[in-house]
Amino acid sequence: MIDYREKVDVCVIGAGHAGCEAALACARLGLETVIFTVSVDSIALMPCNPNVGGSSKGHLVRELDALGGEMGKNIDKTFIQSKMLNVSKGPAVHSLRAQADKAEYSRAMRKVLENQDHLTVKQAEVCEILWENTEATEARGKKVTGVKTFTGMYYDCKAVVLCTGTYLGARCLCGESITYTGPNGLQAANHLTASLREMGIEMRRFKTGTPARMDKRSIDFTKMEEQFGDKKIVPFSFSTDPAHVQREQVSCWLTYTNGKTHEIIRANLDRSPIYAGIIEGTGPRYCPSIEDKVVKFADKERHQVFIEPEGIHTNEMYISGMSSSLPEDVQLAMYRTVPGLEHCKIVRNAYAIEYDCINAGQLDAALEFKSVKGLFSAGQFNGSSGYEEAACQGLVAGVNAAMSILGKKPLTIDRSEGYIGVLIDDLVTKENREPYRMMTSRAEYRLLLRQDNADLRLRKKGYEAGLVSETEYQALLEKEKLIEAEIKRLKNTFTGANKEVQSFLESHGSASLKTAASLAELLCRPELSYEILGEIDRDREELPEAVVEQVEIEIKYEGYIVRQKRQVEQYRKMEKKLIPADIDYDEVSSLRLEARQKLKLFRPASIGQASRISGVSPADISVLLVYLEKCKM
Repeated sequence: MIDYREKVDVCVIGAGHAGCEAALACARLGLETVIFTVSVDSIALMPCNPNVGGSSKGHLVRELDALGGEMGKNIDKTFIQSKMLNVSKGPAVHSLRAQADKAEYSRAMRKVLENQDHLTVKQAEVCEILWENTEATEARGKKVTGVKTFTGMYYDCKAVVLCTGTYLGARCLCGESITYTGPNGLQAANHLTASLREMGIEMRRFKTGTPARMDKRSIDFTKMEEQFGDKKIVPFSFSTDPAHVQREQVSCWLTYTNGKTHEIIRANLDRSPIYAGIIEGTGPRYCPSIEDKVVKFADKERHQVFIEPEGIHTNEMYISGMSSSLPEDVQLAMYRTVPGLEHCKIVRNAYAIEYDCINAGQLDAALEFKSVKGLFSAGQFNGSSGYEEAACQGLVAGVNAAMSILGKKPLTIDRSEGYIGVLIDDLVTKENREPYRMMTSRAEYRLLLRQDNADLRLRKKGYEAGLVSETEYQALLEKEKLIEAEIKRLKNTFTGANKEVQSFLESHGSASLKTAASLAELLCRPELSYEILGEIDRDREELPEAVVEQVEIEIKYEGYIVRQKRQVEQYRKMEKKLIPADIDYDEVSSLRLEARQKLKLFRPASIGQASRISGVSPADISVLLVYLEKCKM
């Protein structure tokens, strides 16, 4: 036999949203990288809802872009409808969401990968991780040395990034019908789980689901509410010229389930794999199937159903809000009770999918396994859900795989710096017994972590990591300079209580002035805006919209922002109190048994991280602080 082995720096397993970002990050940092996929036709596939962003997820995509990721750029090229959500609320929860052309999104991302220097795309199933024991020389105990494919090829490497998504050990369920495939009927990856278990990695079984796709010609849109995109489109990427995304958009549609729909579902629950006990995996709490909605929210008379196009060149329509694992005959009966879907024809049945994933508590903040040097993990394989969560983890895992090889410090983002920090911290410090979904409510400092200022928060980190260009970084510095100068000017520009100003204030329903006031003080009034103040601020220079947006937010919410920054200072004090990696928690007297067990399991890097572990109380933290002080650790 010919012993033929490839030698690379990094192997990325899986080419979904996590794998794409991981592979691009490694290759762009100059490392020879190979990305494996069971099918090159599934690169950046959107097997569920073909959209990017949404509440809190829009924040993640903006942060990913600020760090030098690709998802924001790709959706800007391929969206067919774009909307800013939650605009009636404060800027902390504004989130961008774009409907993608599913096929074009995948095609565009594949083109980026195939033309990236130092990156090779390989269609192959990885069935084994190669490793060696290093207990004598390394704290982690094991070290990655390469991978083996199902066809017998060996790839020697220094780091591996696991991004298997929902493909590992996958099976799809539609009523009593079970197919052992990945999403969209693609080949599952059936051989890697055994290898991971042999390495001592704890595996879990999760599930998710997707609704049916309908033939557009069989839908009566006159019975639905038309949903339009924004007239003025905001791009996801800070590098995209806003003028380039102002284009014609398609419509989405809103309809509702009703009592008849719910009646059919309840009458057939015994045929649902979820309720019949056939499904082993745990499903997502925040993206329930229509069966779950009807059972758990029995008092609700109807549920929203959004009809969304899958692309420009297809008649397939995505039925958002009605994912299901019911049999095909029940699906058809149930869907046809919904206004506008009375004569619908199903192109693809709804189904649930089960897959193997890990307990992410085995990872550190760099997304490297605590027990295996050079083995990183990202995406749904970490027990999360969503394209955006996956992509962000992919970039972090990819960058840190590269940093470990280059001998540099890992890229880490804490909870006060970004939603990505919240996401990763939640995954590695909390016991997630169900697919994790990002939400704005999970971020304690969300007024600071707005989607509009993601570049101001994280661009520098991307630049220092080597993923943001000098041109992009200089543009950031110029933006910061303009914001600072304009805020200073507004605070130092005063207007008197003269007739013109009083008339201006009265015309906008604002209280008159008793004494002179700065333009910044006037801007703090809710009925006034930066644009409106232009009527009495005639000497101002024209500034980019992105600068004006930051100026207005910083001034209007200054008091709240200052207060939250003080909270961040306290948080960072706790994060700076590091816990030695070799600490023996059995020697810490007065620790409760549960706390001792959890601290041994998660091995937190800092007191702050320890305080967020479920089962570790404030009293346990006090005991730990006393012990560290006593031992001068």
